[in-house]
Amino acid sequence: MTVDIEAANRELAMARQDEKPCPPLRGRLLPEGDIEAAYQVQQVYTRQRLGKGHRRVGAKIGLTSRAVQESFGVFQPDFGVLFDDMAVGDGVEVPMGRLLQPRVEAEIAFVLGRDLADERITTVDLVRAVDHVLPAIEIVDSRIAGWDISIVDTVADNASSGLFVLGTAPRRLADVDLRLAGMVLEHAGEPVSVGAGAACLGNPLHALEWLAGTMARAGDPLKAGDVVLSGALGPMVPVTPGGAYEARISGLGSVRTCFSKEAS
Repeated sequence: MTVDIEAANRELAMARQDEKPCPPLRGRLLPEGDIEAAYQVQQVYTRQRLGKGHRRVGAKIGLTSRAVQESFGVFQPDFGVLFDDMAVGDGVEVPMGRLLQPRVEAEIAFVLGRDLADERITTVDLVRAVDHVLPAIEIVDSRIAGWDISIVDTVADNASSGLFVLGTAPRRLADVDLRLAGMVLEHAGEPVSVGAGAACLGNPLHALEWLAGTMARAGDPLKAGDVVLSGALGPMVPVTPGGAYEARISGLGSVRTCFSKEAS
């Protein structure tokens, strides 16, 4: 089939503008399983956002769960770009109108103090580069109708990115065992998702290592000051309008987000 990068980007852009999800891209505009073409669509979107004055502030990693990878038929994570206008303050209400099909998941966020420009990253490089870690809630979203996505659809759609919320009490990496960090995500005081750092490629540092090497090889390395959302610690949860969600991660503290009852 013919690969149509520009048409795929236009459909996603129209979905954002019209607030109406589009059909899956795979098999229509992008070949099934063509991850390279999907990243080309994502790169077009990134260039457009940068051209409009937005600032890249980091990256998000997806598909860090082995079970989710198997469901997609892939054996590596994916990533998307975080922009300045995607950051939401801890506990600040999010208008439902900013999103199409939002879901939430709890993650560990790394904030870098050094560049990670080498293609062959070691654990020592990672530990030295991380300035601090924070609890995070990623508000994922999809421009694909009904979340009917494959790896191609989600990568093209900037890894199904939406917004993100960071906690405000930084922790040093040395003070937290990321692999054993337990997580509980609550809605209205009731647990709706549980997990631990080990669910993220065995350790969130492994996810960061993969991303750092991948971006360095692509000639666009992670830099000091970047925020990296390392991947879900438990299942993502559909958002209820008017709902409030709090994630607590052992050793890191908590972070909250809430949503308006109506689009506004």
